[in-house]
Amino acid sequence: MGTVTLGVSIAVPEPYGSLLQERRASFGDPAAHGIPTHVTLLPPTEADPALLPAIEAHLAQVAMAGRPFSMRLSGTGTFRPVSPVVFVQIVEGAAACSRLQKRVRDASGPLVRELQFSYHPHVTVAHGISEEAMDRAYAELADFEAAWTCASFALYEQGPDAVWRKLNTYAFGGGIGAVPAQGSPVDKPAPAPSA
Repeated sequence: MGTVTLGVSIAVPEPYGSLLQERRASFGDPAAHGIPTHVTLLPPTEADPALLPAIEAHLAQVAMAGRPFSMRLSGTGTFRPVSPVVFVQIVEGAAACSRLQKRVRDASGPLVRELQFSYHPHVTVAHGISEEAMDRAYAELADFEAAWTCASFALYEQGPDAVWRKLNTYAFGGGIGAVPAQGSPVDKPAPAPSA
């Protein structure tokens, strides 16, 4: 049956998520509309579909132990020249994201993996596009600000069309399913896979 490509992330809520996604598209990033605006906790990871129940149980345990925390974005940064990425910086909540991603990748769990680069929480707004377009993203979003209370994270699967789709949302303190982001409609959880 092959493998599935999974990712775990914190969604950037509305209206900020759509705004940054549209800005990413405006800079010419072809992946913009296939990637919901997010803070990565687990980068794209190949997994055996048979492990999905264990992965979901692990993420539910991670969420059960977590608590909501404040997130604030402000200004831009870049990983160039090491990696062709421009991002919006996390100025509050980065330490909580770091602790969370360690729990997601815990050595005793089903999502253990090494990272290509040291973990640095951020919100990508341009990736792998021309230097001029990345310079524009860096400059035009330099004054960007957003703040919210992070109350959950989600598991995503990348489809064959390269679009990332949410499989489930995990609320801190327990529970799987809908968690309203501040000022945004409730996400509907995906139906559970049939046996």
